[in-house]
Formats: sequence, structure tokens, C-alpha cells
Amino acid sequence: MKLKFELIDRQQGSIKDDVLSGLAVALALVPEAVAFAFVAGVSPLVGLYGAFMMGLVTAVLGGRPGMISGATGAMAVVMVHLVSEGNAMGGEGSEMGLQFLFATIILAGVIQVAAGFFRLGKFVRMIPSSVMMGFVNGLAIVIFLSQLNMFKSGEDWLTGSSLWVMLGLTALTMGIMIGLPLLTKKIPAALTAILVVSMIVIFGGVDTETVSSFITSRGGDGISGGLPEFSVPIIPFSLHTFLFILPYAVILASIGLIESLMTLNLIDELTGTRGRGNKECVAQGAANVINGFFGGMGGCAMIGQSMINIKSGGRGRLSGIVAAIALLCFILFGSGYIEMVPIAALVGVMFMVVIGTFAWGTFVRWGKIPISDFLVIALVTLLTVVFDLAIAVLSGVIVSALVFAWENALRIRARRSIDENGVKHYEIYGPLFFGSTTLFMSKFDISNDPEEVVIDFKESRIMDQSAIETINKLARKYQKLGKELHLRHLSPDCVKLVTRAEKICEVNVLEDPEYYVAVDNYKPISGQASVKEPTESPAK
Repeated sequence: MKLKFELIDRQQGSIKDDVLSGLAVALALVPEAVAFAFVAGVSPLVGLYGAFMMGLVTAVLGGRPGMISGATGAMAVVMVHLVSEGNAMGGEGSEMGLQFLFATIILAGVIQVAAGFFRLGKFVRMIPSSVMMGFVNGLAIVIFLSQLNMFKSGEDWLTGSSLWVMLGLTALTMGIMIGLPLLTKKIPAALTAILVVSMIVIFGGVDTETVSSFITSRGGDGISGGLPEFSVPIIPFSLHTFLFILPYAVILASIGLIESLMTLNLIDELTGTRGRGNKECVAQGAANVINGFFGGMGGCAMIGQSMINIKSGGRGRLSGIVAAIALLCFILFGSGYIEMVPIAALVGVMFMVVIGTFAWGTFVRWGKIPISDFLVIALVTLLTVVFDLAIAVLSGVIVSALVFAWENALRIRARRSIDENGVKHYEIYGPLFFGSTTLFMSKFDISNDPEEVVIDFKESRIMDQSAIETINKLARKYQKLGKELHLRHLSPDCVKLVTRAEKICEVNVLEDPEYYVAVDNYKPISGQASVKEPTESPAK
């Protein structure tokens, strides 16, 4: 029997797979939520509550079954500035920053819900593949770098036996996750690895950092707590407050939607299915609104935990629901047990996520894809690591669009010929838009052209206002010399664009149904009558 190891199983999951993968995700969520809460400058419980509510609401209402949401580092980096400024506004010891955070999360959620209702989620399809590759590469590096902090004790790196124990347990976790699927896929490798390494540490008396020591070393009091309680953020309701939180809300909403929708796209590709972007926008927004009223720090989709879930066989909504409820149970009842889990086991799982997330094909594609695409991949990867996801993706899309415009601008061509009647014909090839107008104008010899000129757009398209203005400019130049300009084979939408261009060009149709003629102050050719543009265009 031939053994084959696949990082992602595309087959439909089962209830057992969803439950077991959900438990593995819940264990991996604990240190992530706690760490991001510390980054944002809030209590670990605020991060854990945020992960629970984000996970539960998006699992039930979201547009991508199997995707996991929770507190994320990309949003926590923005929150730290909001919390610190809010504390400064409220005075020392007021903790107003936390209240401003809750209010901002509510507003960000409302913006995300509005984005879903206005169906803005579909615009994620416009993100090029090169940007997607840069996105996953950048996030993989960010996850890897975040896990390196687990090899510190306070501010100092581990050394000596502590370091070797940490490395050994991490390597053991990764080895189990690689080897177990070769033997059986009936149990999730991530959960098994965490349990095995935890048993070795607990019953073997191995001295290494656990979830408890990790939280304590960072000034926390553990993960034990009660149910989230409803509370309206205690902030001044004024225009000044709104203007203070609005920029943060827009940034958080944008980061959350970009990361969630791109993670949705990635999981679509991995599982061979298709999620619903607009529905996910609404779910993310609703989850953040609930977070703001119930004391959570909010969040968005988490590519690391989503990869753990998918790799462990989680495909349905049940996996996300189990992960969220299990996390709440850890807070309510099982904090003592969860705090005994060694950090090394969770680091090993996340290192496997890094390996599975990074697009290793990037290196294989060198020399096989346009250099511009490779540069976009590198740019998005670098900006994701140095700045944040929103800046990286927007920059990648802009650069890709400019490259696309430049390449298409160079494709405008003109074939010239003179027929037996002495009429000069220009056959245009390629799109006419803002980037190609200069090259388009250079194709015409206006002063030396005959009295009648025909421009054939059968193999071209008028794309934008710049193209219209260019045609108007060309028509004025020919008119100034007393020459007639005819435009042929304009598509119906192009005709509408031209006729709306300040009425400089009047569109007429000759007897030949193949021809559209648009001229400035046009006089019909001898023997043919001009007819206004018909309702049903006869052009092919």
C-alpha cells in the first residue's frame, strides 16, 4: 500500500473530524488570544472573550464553514494606540482606554455589516494571485516571528537546558503531526500531538514553560473567569468622541475584512469549495458588535487557526462552534488543566501551520512568471511583515493595477491603408484608455492625411473618459483642417460614451449596418443620409 502524506485533505469532513479539530483549535487559541491581549494592552480575559464570541458568531452566521475567527495580531497592533490614547484622555487609572476600545469595536462592526449589505465582499475577487501569494507568505513569516517570542523568559532568550528542552518538545510535536497522518487520518494530528507532549511534560515532571507560566511572566492572573456580561461602553457620547474613535474603527474594520476575505479565498482554494464573502462581512461585523457590548477585544479570521482546523479535517460549522464553546469551557471550568499545557506543544503546532501556509511554490516560479508579479509577491510579503496587512494588500493591488495599465498601454497599435477612393483607414488594435492615449495620438499623421479619414475600432475599445477626450481632441484637429473623421465599429457602450462627451461628436449611422460614424459637425457623404443613433444598435 502506497502511503501519501497530504497537508490538506480536500474531502468533506465528518462530525467526529469537526469535533476533534475544534478541540485542537481551542487549545491553540489560548496562547494566541492571551498574547494579542497583552499586545493591545488589555486583560487576557478580554482577549479570550473576544476569541470566543468571534469564533461562535462567525461559525454560526459566517459565509465560510471551517474558517476560524478570533483575536488577531493585525488588529491588536492598532488597538494598542487606541487604548493608550483613551487612557490618557480619561486620566491615570481610569482605564478609559478599554471603554473606548469597546465603543470602537462596535462602530467597526457596524461598518463591516454595512459592507456586507452593500455587497462589497465581491471586490476581494479583484485581488491578483500575486498579492494573495504575498499575503500568505507574509502572514506565515509573521506567525513564525510571533512564535519565536515563546522562546523567551521575560525579556531574555532561553539558554542551556531550558532551550534544548523547548526545542526538543517542539520538534516532537512537529514529528507527531508529520508522522501520524502516514499511519492514520482518523484522529487529528494536531490534537494528538498536543495531548502526547502534555502528558510527557506533566507525568514526566519536565521543567518547561506552560500556559500558566507564560501568562504569569507577562503580568496576567490566569485564564479563569465567568461568562461575559452585557455592558454599554462608558464613554462621553459627543461629536469629539465619535471623531476620535472613527478613524480607528475604519482601520480596524478594513483590516478585519481584508484578512477575513483573503483567508476565505485561501480556504476556498485549499478545499475546492466556495464561501460567501458578503455573508462573511455581515457575520464579522455582528461578532464585533457583540464583542463591544460583552467585553471582548473583537477580531477577525485567523489564518493560523483556520489552517489547523482544515488540516485536522474540520470542514463544517460545527468545528468552529466546538472551538468557541471549548474555549469558553476552558475559561469557566478547565483553566487549571489548560494552564498545564506546555507552550512547546502549541509552538510546534504553529510551526507546522507556518510550513503549510507559506507558498513554497514562489521559489519554483522564479523565471516562470513575469518579473513584475514576482516583485509584487515580494513587496506584499515585506509590507505584511514590516507594517500590516491592509497596507500590504492595498499597495500590492495598486502596483498590480499600474503594471497592468502600463503593459496594456503599450499594446495599442494602428494599421494604415488607403482605399480606391482615396480614404485613409486606421485599424486600431488594443484598448484605448488613460494609459494608451499618448501612444494612440502618435499613430496619426493629421496634417498629411487626405480629406476623409476612417478610424476602425473593430479590434479596440473606448474604456474611459481620457479615451473620449482623446477622440474629441483628434476630431477637433481634423475639423480644424477641414477634414472629415469617421469612427467605425464602435460597440453600443462605446457609442454612448462618445455621444455623452460634451456633444462634440455626433453619432450617425450610414446605410451599411456595419458602420457607426461619429464626427464633429458631420456632413453626410454624398448620396447617403445621416440617421440618429438607433435604439437597437445594428453593430455586430
